[in-house]
Amino acid sequence: MIEPVTAGAFDLGVACLVGLSFVLAGLVGWRARPRNRVGPLLLAVGVLWVLAKLPAAVALPDGVAVVRAGAWAAMFVHLVVAFPAGRLGTVASRLVVALGYLSLTVVGTLTALWPGAGPGRGGAGVVAIVGVVVPGAAVVVHLTVRWVRSTGPRRRQLSPLLGVAVIAAALVVAVKPATIAGRDVAGLNAVLQVALTTIPLAYLAGLLRRRIDRAGVADLVVRLHRADRPVRPEIVLARTLHDPTLRIGYWVADSGRYVDTGGHPVTPPSPDEPDRAVTRIDRDGKPIAIVVHDRALLEEPDLIEAACAALGLVLENERLTAELRSRLRELAESRRHLVRAAEAERRRLERDLHDGVQQRLLSIPMALSLAEAVLPDDPERARSLLREAREAGLAVLDDVRALTQGLHPPMLTERGLAGAIRELATLSPVPLRIPDDVPAGLPAEVETTAYYVVAEALANIAKHAAADEAELRIGLRAGQLTLEVRDDGRGGADPASGSGLRGLAERVAVEGGVFQVESPPGRGTRVRATLPCG
Repeated sequence: MIEPVTAGAFDLGVACLVGLSFVLAGLVGWRARPRNRVGPLLLAVGVLWVLAKLPAAVALPDGVAVVRAGAWAAMFVHLVVAFPAGRLGTVASRLVVALGYLSLTVVGTLTALWPGAGPGRGGAGVVAIVGVVVPGAAVVVHLTVRWVRSTGPRRRQLSPLLGVAVIAAALVVAVKPATIAGRDVAGLNAVLQVALTTIPLAYLAGLLRRRIDRAGVADLVVRLHRADRPVRPEIVLARTLHDPTLRIGYWVADSGRYVDTGGHPVTPPSPDEPDRAVTRIDRDGKPIAIVVHDRALLEEPDLIEAACAALGLVLENERLTAELRSRLRELAESRRHLVRAAEAERRRLERDLHDGVQQRLLSIPMALSLAEAVLPDDPERARSLLREAREAGLAVLDDVRALTQGLHPPMLTERGLAGAIRELATLSPVPLRIPDDVPAGLPAEVETTAYYVVAEALANIAKHAAADEAELRIGLRAGQLTLEVRDDGRGGADPASGSGLRGLAERVAVEGGVFQVESPPGRGTRVRATLPCG
């Protein structure tokens, strides 16, 4: 049987007080946050600390005696590295903890086997010193780097424990080698135990601050209802959650994207932004808004959910405001596009008329005048000039037809809307199901717009959707033509990024209609247009 480590009555009492503080804090934390592992880790550190300080009169099995001397320190490393989430989220944190368990278990074994290990013990003493200094220094460096790289919300979470933990780790690095070397470390031991006692107290202070934050959320509801003037949810939520980088995006169904109150797009964080996260706010299964915030807030999901719930009505009002502003921005942009497109089309027509039709038209009166002049003396020559004038007139007619083809598809004129759509389906590489009752006798501008909606939708399906089939739904009801093109492709289409869909939206808007695109990733795309026919 290996002799256990001895301790005086006073030292044992202090050790029990330190261990009890860890145990109580662990139990409170475990109860308050059962899914967080910090509570169980605190509890384990407290039990192992008391076990390591038991006097020699308490006999322990050999295996327990060997492990207990270093187990509390290894568990302490795990605790401070995993705080505040209780998880080891990075490769660096897992390496530091693994180093702590390996090194400190070796040190504990050496201490238990050779309690007097010191300068006289040669290699065992050196190994024990290195086994404490290396993981202790790794903990200090790791925690310091975490603090430097952390953002505001993460630092606020780390602050109750991190500073004290660094001091305690530094003291362990100082105390253990001195003890192994046979020096008097009573003073350092006292400071270490005081520092260790403050760790569970700091953790409890963090839990108390969390309760205060939740009370701040409750106060947020009262302040919102008593506000004399409209409040900006983004500012209020950023203050409540202590995240100045927080942004809110409001869902706009027409454009299928999130925008801020100014109508500017708000995109969820990309994989290149590991410190950012998004919380989605839905109502009755429909998206309302997203909150883009610091990833540290995910450690307190109930807090951010409560804050978002408190802002529910205000967020809905802001969403409507953001949707209106987004539509106004899109309308203004659409008008600018239309003006530029109209100007470009006017210049094209002017150039084509000048270079082609105008020159041919000028040749006709010249040929007629010359034919009139030579008719008395040379009738054959006059007939030749008249034939040239007729051919020039026919050529002008062909030119005019070519110019107007871009304004009204000839297929519509020849076959009507139903025939033109079936021709598009024939040319499409993706099979398109078409109903038998395609409305007829519609206004020309409505037919033209409907034709282009179907044509552009099929073009996008062929190029981007990777779909197996598509379906057209079209009908006339209450003086409005509604058409919808669906596919079973990959989805994820962005109406704002492509000129084709944006041009369709502008064309439909000119006719006083509504254009919508729904394209959830992995669930296909739905292009829908509603056009008034009155």
